[in-house]
Amino acid sequence: MNVDIQKFMNEQTQALGHQARMFRRNPVRFMRKALLDSAEGLKSLKSPVRVVAHSGVKITVVSGNALQRLIELESEIVTAALSGAATRLERTVEADGVADLVLDQVEMLGATRERVTDEATRAVEIVASAGHDIRKLATHAYESVVKAREGKPARTTRARKPATRKVAVRSRKKVSKRALPASQWVM
Repeated sequence: MNVDIQKFMNEQTQALGHQARMFRRNPVRFMRKALLDSAEGLKSLKSPVRVVAHSGVKITVVSGNALQRLIELESEIVTAALSGAATRLERTVEADGVADLVLDQVEMLGATRERVTDEATRAVEIVASAGHDIRKLATHAYESVVKAREGKPARTTRARKPATRKVAVRSRKKVSKRALPASQWVM
């Protein structure tokens, strides 16, 4: 492992040395290339950011719908529990004795068990459905961003003319002979 680390360090040192030589030879060109590469990298992020943002909106909609369904289910559960409790109390009042009371309560236990099982099943279905939808959205976003990036050809740059410095040309002020006194005229 130590050999691998040393090899990696040597490669990185050589790459950094190459970059330093390129910078020393032509710092302006080096910086322009670095800035151009940075600008292209930032431009290439537009599409992935849009895909992720749209996916985020869709995930928010899915989770909002799931939460709405869970709240509605909770309301039904509470209503059913209150109705069941009221029915139990009514049967308790109508019972002729302890044996009749116990039989009525045991009778209602089966219905309560079915109701609770049904409500739990519905809650699991809501959560599973939301999870499935979110997984589909995440898979689509991943494929849109990563797979599209893999399918793109290598970045090509257009050929450029070598940078040349313009030499400042001194311009001479043209002076007419009339502006000079006659003694300074050169002929």
